[in-house]
Amino acid sequence: MKIDTIYNENSIDSIKKIETESIHLILSDIPYGISFADWDILHENTNSALGGSSPAQHKTGSGFKMRGKPINGWSEADRKIPLEYQNWVESWAKEWFRVLKPGSSCFIFAGRRYAHRAIVGLENSGFTFRDMIGWNRSKATLKAQRISKVYERRNDFENAEKLSEWRVGNLRPVFEPILWFTKPYKQGGTIADNMLKHGVGAYNLEKWQTFSEKGDNYIEIPNLSSDRGLHPTQKPLVLMKALIELTTQENQIVLDPFSGSGTTLVAAKELNRHYLGFEIDKDYYNTSLNRLNTLL
Repeated sequence: MKIDTIYNENSIDSIKKIETESIHLILSDIPYGISFADWDILHENTNSALGGSSPAQHKTGSGFKMRGKPINGWSEADRKIPLEYQNWVESWAKEWFRVLKPGSSCFIFAGRRYAHRAIVGLENSGFTFRDMIGWNRSKATLKAQRISKVYERRNDFENAEKLSEWRVGNLRPVFEPILWFTKPYKQGGTIADNMLKHGVGAYNLEKWQTFSEKGDNYIEIPNLSSDRGLHPTQKPLVLMKALIELTTQENQIVLDPFSGSGTTLVAAKELNRHYLGFEIDKDYYNTSLNRLNTLL
């Protein structure tokens, strides 16, 4: 396939066209499998409580567009969702492994709820789980309804007052895990040997310290106004640049199989790396093209 190109195709099929051991880094914000939108439903659960939307969601116009399932595992189908997500990961992870050069890194954003399933799926496909980088995005919406409101609607004012401090929902989700995997380098060699042969395997601490002064596996990068509005799960351009500079050199190839609005590809191009991307949605594909073309 031609580098410095984004394809309006399903990467699960099209990645098979990429040459073996030709990619230096995979960096991708994959679907989280938490029913955020139609493209994020990666299971067979047809329970009627899944999908649709509440009046509150229509009123606020933010956050989840569809109503997800409660996470208490009501039914056998509910409990299968995490494993179905892992199976979906394994449907493409072996091809990711194949196209990467030995010693290469793979970063994925997989969400907090099923990150462990993504880890197992990639490990089952040959990857080594190297680390988890904590990204603090600084701004997020607290979605925590007072449980007292439920009792008030039932006219149970005694319990509404008694439990007035208690909430239903999640803590404010400012933290997101970035999962860092590597493809093992050849047996009998060293990272130093691999760097000379394939150009990957070590990491650039000095570059990373421009974002994380002490070289921590924790990074604080906010979503700027320029990092919003092109995709519902759009990530900061600076964050993608930080990950690319951590693990690659100029003129190496960065692949994003779920490229969305093209942020990874734009970051690669601005850093003088080659890029290759896949996006199945025509609108997001066109958005990516427009962003990349403005850099010409």
